[in-house]
Amino acid sequence: MSWTRRLRIHHLQLLISLSETGSLSETAKQLFTTQPGLSKWLKELEDDIGAELFDRHSRGLQPTAMGRLLIAHAERVINEMDRAEINLASLKEGSSRTLAIGTSPATAPTFVPAAIIQFIEKHPESRIEIQEGTMNILLEKLETGKLDLVVGRMDNYQPRSTLFSEMLYKESLSIVARIDHPLAGKPALSWADLYNYDWIVWPSGTPIRSKLDISLTTAGQKPPPYRIESTSQVGNLWLLQFSDMLSIVSERVARHFHERGLITALDIELQGEQGSVGMCWRDEVPLDDAMSDLLACFRQAVKQV
Repeated sequence: MSWTRRLRIHHLQLLISLSETGSLSETAKQLFTTQPGLSKWLKELEDDIGAELFDRHSRGLQPTAMGRLLIAHAERVINEMDRAEINLASLKEGSSRTLAIGTSPATAPTFVPAAIIQFIEKHPESRIEIQEGTMNILLEKLETGKLDLVVGRMDNYQPRSTLFSEMLYKESLSIVARIDHPLAGKPALSWADLYNYDWIVWPSGTPIRSKLDISLTTAGQKPPPYRIESTSQVGNLWLLQFSDMLSIVSERVARHFHERGLITALDIELQGEQGSVGMCWRDEVPLDDAMSDLLACFRQAVKQV
């Protein structure tokens, strides 16, 4: 019998706990087993696989490359079982499955809600969970089964063997300020004008920050005074309202909040290629009707916002 056939959910939890704690004794304590028994099971599993899953050090256990791979699979299985429990409970209560969507704050504020409203109209008994975060964190959650779909800026996205991806629309970025900012309405601004003010920027490595860095590099400019790093769209809007600080957002976000009298785009062109917004989902999960409809709703929402 293959070693995979002998693995149980409890064994997967043991692997994950060993990775998190780095300790046989702590894992044995947390999962109500004995350290000798746990050590014996781990050695037998490694013998069956033909490779060590953990390096043993004086400071504890450290997963090997093989160990990290198996632990990643274990996390996906555990998360899928947790999601299965939630979906079965929903069915018992008369609802359909729950879909978890991750979205980056930089995504147009009307786009994701519009798609979700369309989906709920098609599946009135469904439940939706929305998690907001940076793309790197959301994609990790997607790969481990904590999310069903991720929607956000794909500027820095690198194709992954475990995920499907689809670009939904291209979009430029805008430098923004409050409506009555000293620079608002002034034509043909230069970078020198913008260097007189503090900035709110996205953290290094995020798609919007990378686009700003590319634009500065293309223009031969140094970074302006970055006063605040933030991934909070709401927090950034509040700070812009009550200061002379500047920030950078996607074009649709700028337009959405400009129509509500909150911010305005400044008249300066950012150099470099347009960015893109897209969606990602796992390729290992067969698409049911609900998931297929969810993807279709996002494709349709692009045409309406």
